[in-house]
Formats: sequence, C-alpha cells, structure tokens
Amino acid sequence: MIPKSEPRGAGPPPPRLLRYPLAGGWEVLAGRSDADNDRLSLKLARPDDLWFHVRGMPGSHVILRARPDRQPDRDTLRRAAAIAAYHSKARDGGTVAVSCTEARHVSKPRGASPGTVAIRKERIIKVRPGLPPGAPAPEDPPPAREG
Repeated sequence: MIPKSEPRGAGPPPPRLLRYPLAGGWEVLAGRSDADNDRLSLKLARPDDLWFHVRGMPGSHVILRARPDRQPDRDTLRRAAAIAAYHSKARDGGTVAVSCTEARHVSKPRGASPGTVAIRKERIIKVRPGLPPGAPAPEDPPPAREG
C-alpha cells in the first residue's frame, strides 16, 4: 500500500495561539511553542502590532493587535506585558522586565533556531506576571526556549 502524500501547498499546521481580549476592544495573542512564536511574530503580526517578550528568559512571543482608530494606553500596554511575563519562565517571579517593540522591528537572524528573533527599537516595561481578569489559566507550561 502506498501512503497518501500531503496535498500540494499544505504548509505547517496553523499556530496554536492563546487569545486574550482586553478592555477597550484590544486583543492579545500569545504563542505556545517555538514554531508558534515564529509564525506569530514573523507571519501573522502586522507591522503596527506591538510585540512583547520577557527579557533574558525563555517565554512566549506576545502580540497586541494594533487598531487603526487609536493607540493603546499605558494600562493596555502593561496588561499585554504582564501576559508576556506570565507566559515565561519568570511567571513565578516578582516584577520582571518585558521588551516591547513594533512588530516591524522583529526579524529572524539567518540560521537562528525556531523561536529566536532579533529586535530593534525596544522599550522596557516592568510588570508583575499575570493574566487579564477572568481569563482562564492555560494548561500548558511556559515554552522552554529563549526567544
């Protein structure tokens, strides 16, 4: 018996993302694996979306979807940063530093492993890890690789 081959054009499976609605109609997306992080940061993120990642530790890549009608306020930025901190090895820490930049400033270095990116024009937001009120905690542990 000949095994069925993949149909042409069948790419990788869609990323498994965590979605968090925030007050004011904002949406946050978080990757669950290194491959999900790559697809989220490099394929799905739009140039004006904001990208977050805990500094110096493994963790999920997190995107705050941009809106054409307004800029996120400080509280919205802090909530997105707290989600990035929660989905990292710093989850049980106190206050942690989270990098934030526009997705247009996130790139993949040549030959880098999955989940690894380079960023430019970052700003640092210090937050305590946490999820938005009412958000269920995901079952998966934080990713094992640094990104």
